[in-house]
Amino acid sequence: MQGKFITFEGIDGAGKSTHIESVRAFLTARGKVVCMTREPGGTALGEAIRQLFLERSMCPASEALLVFSARRQHLEQVVWPALARGEWVLCDRFTDATFAYQGGGRELGFDAIATLAQWTHPDFSPDLTLLFDIPPAAAHERVAHRGAMDRIESEQSVFHERVREAYLRRARAEPERIKVLSSDQSKDTVRARVLAFAQQLVQMADD
Repeated sequence: MQGKFITFEGIDGAGKSTHIESVRAFLTARGKVVCMTREPGGTALGEAIRQLFLERSMCPASEALLVFSARRQHLEQVVWPALARGEWVLCDRFTDATFAYQGGGRELGFDAIATLAQWTHPDFSPDLTLLFDIPPAAAHERVAHRGAMDRIESEQSVFHERVREAYLRRARAEPERIKVLSSDQSKDTVRARVLAFAQQLVQMADD
């Protein structure tokens, strides 16, 4: 049986990472084998690209090309084999992040990112995407408490506003796949909604 691919998205500080473990525990308790991974990253090449991406200054086009390079390796080496084994793959960010950060934040536009996406993973997308939404000012406060920020987290608020709007635009275009969760609610409230969406996908897969 083919596995399922769930991605977790949102601007930095939206709280998505908090809920990935909840979904993992939920699925494991229901007998699912879970593969947890992230982007950029997930492979030796991807992690090396991640370090470059977060630490080195580069032009917007180079950012997009780097993340798609890491993504293809990630799909070939981790995601697609896990799905073929029937595992449920939970991924911290995927192509929606590139639409948001490079397409929106860096203003490359959606068309360029769509072209790269179609070339990198034609006709492949997540079964479910959970988008954690929060105003950038509130997200910045959360990120600032973690300590030193990377070069993406350190961008000006207008950049993060563009990223957020690009995410929401994606959600409006694909409401069946992308579920928006307001992260300025209590963690328990958000967690309940997250697990409800996960439960729906489990039921559909088991039917």
